[in-house]
Amino acid sequence: MSMLDDKTLQPGRTDPSSRIRLLVSDIDGTLVTRTKDLTRAALRAAGQLREAGIRLALVSSRPARGMDMFLAPLAIDTPRAGLNGGEILAPDGSLVAAMALDPEVAQIVVETLDEHGVDSWLFAEGRWLIRRPEGAYVAQEHRAVRLEPVVVDSFANHYHRIGKIMGSSADYHLLERVERHVQSLLGERVNAHRSQSYYLDVTHPDANKGNAALRLAGLLGVPADEMACIGDMGNDISMLQIAGVSIAMGNATEEVAAAAHFVTDTNEEDGWAHAMQRFVLPRGPASVQAGGAA
Repeated sequence: MSMLDDKTLQPGRTDPSSRIRLLVSDIDGTLVTRTKDLTRAALRAAGQLREAGIRLALVSSRPARGMDMFLAPLAIDTPRAGLNGGEILAPDGSLVAAMALDPEVAQIVVETLDEHGVDSWLFAEGRWLIRRPEGAYVAQEHRAVRLEPVVVDSFANHYHRIGKIMGSSADYHLLERVERHVQSLLGERVNAHRSQSYYLDVTHPDANKGNAALRLAGLLGVPADEMACIGDMGNDISMLQIAGVSIAMGNATEEVAAAAHFVTDTNEEDGWAHAMQRFVLPRGPASVQAGGAA
């Protein structure tokens, strides 16, 4: 069966592209397991992408420097986007572009999170600022992104050049309500989406993964219809909607799955690697030329 006839095609979506030259991938909940590990199957699939002439680029809610540990194992030689597109780095690590929240808006976001009892962190120019080192998810985030947090008594003097404000809470339902409240309160002045059930990301309104994926594709000279995107959370929807081939993880929310062409297995079941085998590699330049996806 050709991949264009795959019965996992989600209803209501236009037909996926038949040719793919770039994969833009989310990291947490997608490329890596719950323990933030790359599996052997994922590493093998990344190598097969290279052999097939398909570039791999990373986009994440993480700071761009917080994905450094994946570059060598995956042989990444492409630009990467951090902070949901709030910053884009060239392959050599130099800054290509950055977007910052308006300082007044940043202060309103922090005050709103404080009012709801949600712990807030600031990400600015490569620094991670926190007020409560004992916060519930600080140690977990430190292990994941391998950045040292900078502890400050107050954020009052730090609202300039903020690439992302992250709210963290173990009350998932509360965070979902706060997500809607922040977006409603500030409208087009922010982009507010959860990147995990326990993390809320607030960025510049143009800092979203859809714009980031398009920028990465442009830097690599690949049209959007020859780009595949894969993710699992609400902040991934904007890139799934504009990709030639869009894939939701098996652990994705229903809203994310509805935005994708295909749904793969979960990140604990090598869903990323399986998606490469089923939906991406058969659409690579070599496969298409040989008739593999026609």
